[in-house]
Amino acid sequence: MSSAFHKKSALSRWYDSVAAFKVEDLFVRKRVPGPRRIVFVNEDLPDDYKDRKGRVKKDHVYCTNQVITSKYTIITFLPRNLLEQFRRVANIFFLAIAILQFFHIFGTISPGLVILPLLIVLGITALKDGYEDIKRHQSDSRVNNTQVKILSGGGWVNPNEMAPKTKTFVGRVVPKAATRRIAKVTRQGNNQDKKERVISPTVEYDDPLRRSQSLAQPPPIPTDTDVEDQDEQPEHHRGIHLFHRHDDDERAHWKKTSWEDIRVGDFIKINDNQPFPADILICATSEEENVAFVETKNLDGETNLKSRHAVSCLTHLRSAAACADPNNSFSVECDRPDVNMYKMNAAVKMGSGEVFPVDMGMVLLRGTVLRNTGWVIGVVLYTGEDTRIVMNSGGTPSKRSKVERQMNPQVFINLMLLALMAIACAIVDSVLEHRDYPKGAPWLYGANRSDDNPNINGLITFAFALITFQNIVPISLYISIEFVRTCQAAFIYFDSEMYYAKNKQPTLARSWNLSDDLGQVEYIFSDKTGTLTQNAMVFRKCTIGGKMYNGREGEDDDGSTEEVKPIVPLDKSSTISNGERKAAPTGGDIPLVDVRPSTGGSSTTQTPSGPHPNPSATATPNPMGATATKARAHFRDEELSRDLQDAIHAHEGAAASHARSLNGFFSVLALCHTVLTTVDPATGAIEYKAQSPDEAALVQAAADMGFVFRGRDREILLLQTPFGVGENEAEGEHLERYELMNILEFTSSRKRMSVILRKLDTEDGRLFLLSKGADNVIFERLRKGIPEQEELKRVTEKNLDEFAGQGLRTLTLAYKVIGEEEYQAWSERYHEATIAMDDREDKIEAVSDEIEQDLRLLGATAIEDKLQDGVPETIADLKRAGIKIWVATGDKLETAIAIGHSTNLISPDSNIIVIRGGSGETSRPVYQQMVGAVEEFFPDSGLLEDGTFAEEPPSRPTSPGAPNWQGGGQLRRIDTGISSIVGSNNGEKPGGFVLVIDGAALSSALGDDRHKHLLLQLAILCEGVICCRVSPLQKALVVNLVKDGLGSMTLAIGDGANDVSMIQAADVGVGISGEEGLQAVNSSDYAIGQFRFLKRLLFVHGHWSYARNGNMILNFFYKNIVCIGVLWWFQIYCGWSSNYVFEYTYLLFWNSFWTIAPVIGIGLFDRFVDAHVLMDLPELYRHGREGHWFGMRDFIIYMFDGVVQSAIIFFIILYSYVTTSARTDGYQVGLYEFSTTMAFAAVFAANLFNGMNTTAWTGWVFFAVFIGIVLIWVYTAVYNAITPGWFVTPVFGNNNFLFESAYYWFGLILTTILALTPRYLFKACKFMFRPDDIDTVRYIRKYHPDWDLAHEPQAHGQTPSALAGMARPVSLRSRSVSRRGSTSSHLPRPSMDLRSASRRDMSTGVTSVHRGFDFSTEENGVAMQRMQTNLSEIRQSRTNLPETAARRRHGLGHVFSVRHGFLRKKPSNKKDSE
Repeated sequence: MSSAFHKKSALSRWYDSVAAFKVEDLFVRKRVPGPRRIVFVNEDLPDDYKDRKGRVKKDHVYCTNQVITSKYTIITFLPRNLLEQFRRVANIFFLAIAILQFFHIFGTISPGLVILPLLIVLGITALKDGYEDIKRHQSDSRVNNTQVKILSGGGWVNPNEMAPKTKTFVGRVVPKAATRRIAKVTRQGNNQDKKERVISPTVEYDDPLRRSQSLAQPPPIPTDTDVEDQDEQPEHHRGIHLFHRHDDDERAHWKKTSWEDIRVGDFIKINDNQPFPADILICATSEEENVAFVETKNLDGETNLKSRHAVSCLTHLRSAAACADPNNSFSVECDRPDVNMYKMNAAVKMGSGEVFPVDMGMVLLRGTVLRNTGWVIGVVLYTGEDTRIVMNSGGTPSKRSKVERQMNPQVFINLMLLALMAIACAIVDSVLEHRDYPKGAPWLYGANRSDDNPNINGLITFAFALITFQNIVPISLYISIEFVRTCQAAFIYFDSEMYYAKNKQPTLARSWNLSDDLGQVEYIFSDKTGTLTQNAMVFRKCTIGGKMYNGREGEDDDGSTEEVKPIVPLDKSSTISNGERKAAPTGGDIPLVDVRPSTGGSSTTQTPSGPHPNPSATATPNPMGATATKARAHFRDEELSRDLQDAIHAHEGAAASHARSLNGFFSVLALCHTVLTTVDPATGAIEYKAQSPDEAALVQAAADMGFVFRGRDREILLLQTPFGVGENEAEGEHLERYELMNILEFTSSRKRMSVILRKLDTEDGRLFLLSKGADNVIFERLRKGIPEQEELKRVTEKNLDEFAGQGLRTLTLAYKVIGEEEYQAWSERYHEATIAMDDREDKIEAVSDEIEQDLRLLGATAIEDKLQDGVPETIADLKRAGIKIWVATGDKLETAIAIGHSTNLISPDSNIIVIRGGSGETSRPVYQQMVGAVEEFFPDSGLLEDGTFAEEPPSRPTSPGAPNWQGGGQLRRIDTGISSIVGSNNGEKPGGFVLVIDGAALSSALGDDRHKHLLLQLAILCEGVICCRVSPLQKALVVNLVKDGLGSMTLAIGDGANDVSMIQAADVGVGISGEEGLQAVNSSDYAIGQFRFLKRLLFVHGHWSYARNGNMILNFFYKNIVCIGVLWWFQIYCGWSSNYVFEYTYLLFWNSFWTIAPVIGIGLFDRFVDAHVLMDLPELYRHGREGHWFGMRDFIIYMFDGVVQSAIIFFIILYSYVTTSARTDGYQVGLYEFSTTMAFAAVFAANLFNGMNTTAWTGWVFFAVFIGIVLIWVYTAVYNAITPGWFVTPVFGNNNFLFESAYYWFGLILTTILALTPRYLFKACKFMFRPDDIDTVRYIRKYHPDWDLAHEPQAHGQTPSALAGMARPVSLRSRSVSRRGSTSSHLPRPSMDLRSASRRDMSTGVTSVHRGFDFSTEENGVAMQRMQTNLSEIRQSRTNLPETAARRRHGLGHVFSVRHGFLRKKPSNKKDSE
């Protein structure tokens, strides 16, 4: 291993630099980020920004917002494409030979005809590349011409200078109507069906009068002139109109324009569910306190929403008039453009001189989407290539297939062989002329001129030999490869098995030259969100009071459409089963204060933007009047419904105990959250909007069971429960009100969330603490010493193990009742902690932990992170094929592990090695974590034996008191406050090892070669790798780590803009046309509809393409060697003069007609096994992954075969014709008489040899093999019969001697049989005595076609059989156990070992059992800070009021409040005390 760190030689470094040369580096200008910028708004640029001529300096000219992923422009297409094509050594050779034949002394035919084949090759390839790039231009045009509203009119002028847009040719190729179309297909929500929006006006006013006029008038249709003007500069940027002003410009308004026309400093208005076109500073939003919620999964892969807030000094800019007002001037000082998406240092300087700080919490990045927010107004800070997402992406690379790269050495070998043949002819010819010229040899008569004498003729013979033997590197090979790959791309496109009917999306090959790479993939790098998952959380199962509820059997909510479910209160007179449902009361029936829609803790209603509210605006629907809930998936369980129904009538005993558990469980789900409620005006149904998709699923599940969260009015939570309706109770009293006292928010370290509530409308006003979190965290805080509680904990643990084994995300629920005095004392301590100046977070955590003790367990939930269809099966089969799968996601560690379980990447009994980064005192250095993992789990790997990784490289100095990690790699247990279950057999589980590493650790591990090498060696010892919390740039670095470090074939697949850099870095990039836009597809080589299509793309099309192309290329080299070999052997008898043995047209048509069809047939129609067999037996993919179909060894064998066959053909026919004359008249035979027989024999042998190497003889293959034989026969008969009256040929009359000779017929049959016999015997012996997997499968399909290979036990190696050898060897100390099926497939419940699926955190030394905990939400977000501030203000206002009498609770202590009809008897005092 240490050799990797040795200094390379100068020759090696030179070769590496040549091999690393990339054509795109010459044409893609790597833009250096400019200096720190100042964006001026309503201010003129300072004088120092301009030069002496008044022009803005280059440093202050910002790049356009036009983003281009295409490779070529009109100017660069020709030079760049030619350079790319001349990376092929053969093309340089063809050009040299063509130039050589332009000299008359070497000319064989017309020079124009000589160079024509090369021009055809270059032209066809250029057309293909141009077509591919036009499709990229079209995709770019769709993105760049997306419409967005920007400020215009009112005297508004943007002073910031922008660079001109790039002119592309696609606008002239694509009809202009396509780019002028205003109506666009947009996505509504995450997975909603695509709908055609009604054409909207291009101008929007803030005042009611002008707004109504703009809505009433149809939008103006832009003319061609308008479109042309848009290419130059948008109208609102010109500022001064020389001849007139439009009426629309007299008042400030919002005008639609294209993304590419946005400028730095523009005011921009984004509506809900719209993406952001640039990096924008928030000025104001529709929400109170100017908060906006954004979906960032396109950047970091996280599914939960993030909250952002406006700059406090700009919140008054809520209308177009305010933005355009010259008095509202300010400037924004920004950092230079940076790739860091989590850091932003800027400041807003107002015209008055006040300065306000700006951080990333106030910026909306390009690629994110506005959610749950009416609108946002902001100022553009960065555009185009300066935006964070684009800077994390690279330029479009020029990719070459591995087969093509392997061909270069083979072509080079053939060129060396050609050079040796030419040198041999030159030397021998020169020696013979020097020897025979003095003797007066008649064939050297006149060889005494300056250009024809023995001294110079050796060089001339060398050049002639290059021309004579030039077909050793056939130019037709490249034409054939391009044609075959084009057809293979069409096969992929028309494959109905990879057609996604939902989106009408076929699989599209965007790069046609990489089809064979699909058959050699060794590593797959996959994104998570949108690629493996649907970003849809579905509540699947739960365990309540020790009883498990599995949901409705057969329930398959795909999350693609939203379903409206009526809200059904349960009472004595109605049941779920009989369908009698009681409608919920309307808002007017509830004797409460006027409740408004939930706006995240705000009691004020939303008002229209601008100073003039619209009186005609429709009022926001009230959630109190909603009679249904709307969601993508609803939880249904008949048994749970019956238990809830029975609970209403339950009395004392076991039934009452379970009833209390049910009430408490769903009350926690419905109240412990930060969910917002909205009402769909169309359906009148409640929709739950949440930052966390988990919370939305939990609240929706509670609503499905009758516990409907009706919203909040500031700190008052409204809950409708099925227990609220009694016999003597007034209508509407079923609504319960809770006052939110405190929120103990969720963090990755706490792993739990709690709320403290006071129940209102009751005499005692009891206080409850409701908690949800990780199982181990909740279990540690349960009340001790209660036998029933211990038994419930044991049963819940068992159920959690089952949930985790099925890949579900679990949360454990608990609660406690808090005494008034206890709460008051704790509240004071909590308030002191929140205002502490030092160690505030630690103090808050300590105080929170005090109250979160002595909890009572209620149960646990199991949520499915809904996978894309067929993902678990696909990943299981990819693992069976021996492909290593790495998942790179921006999600947190628990989410990544949960997805690993559900997708079969992590089997139930896998060992998970966790490596974390961090800078805390208890954080172990990443390098030592990796060394420790190798020492503990892979001691026999030999990685540490040579001392390469024995010592820790220099690291940062540790702080005083920090643990000293430099002493070695042994783990030290650290008390983290989290319980662990450490098994004695940790690391010995049969499921192998999976490495999980976070982004912070990756930053350290990718810092230098030493770290990278250790990380790579550790990773390849594991079955899979999961990288979490990674940035888009880190995804690309991980791909390069494997691609460059191992030289393996890599494939990256994703669907979002954050995956572009990874897709471009991999050898093959696959984009999914998913819910996150087309950025990934635009940068990909292949576009598919769903992840499951990747299996067929690789196993069938990839394997077929690689086998076909490899076999075709080898047979191409072979057939040309046969021809060249016959010419070479003739040099012995022609004085090494480089003369042709064939008549020239036979050589000219060799690669055009005689032998081209069989190799094309191989490339198009060869099929070693059928598609369904490749799908049923993924193990067969090993042949492609290991390079079985093409390599240097095969090349040498085929070349040797061609040499031997050429010798058999030449010498047998030559001596047959020469030793005894073939003519009946006794005259000697002519040259073309026997050489034509050689040409026939060579064509017969080459075509039948190609046919012998074809495994599937279809009608097309028969046609391809024999068409060349027929053509040469017909051509010979016609060509030899042409009389000199038409034109002179050297073979006129040859028919009279050729076909009438027995030597022709006998020699043709004999030489063909002798030439093919060695290969036939080899193939027969191999099939009989050393068959490989493919031979075995072909035999089975031939003689046992009824065998089901997909389910035959022998095929999986369970019993000894001929197929048992297909199983791939397991990696070192790592065995793969694949689970087929997903959660929705109703898998049999596995018997779980409590010590299975162990998880070792190498940073702390803690080993724990994974029970599926996962919960995604924004930590320390703006929305949470706003809620905490509101609660703090409410508390502060209460402290200033007179102290009221302490309200103490009496009666039921450990039960949530239920109505009088729920329990008929009062519980005992003993129970009260509990």
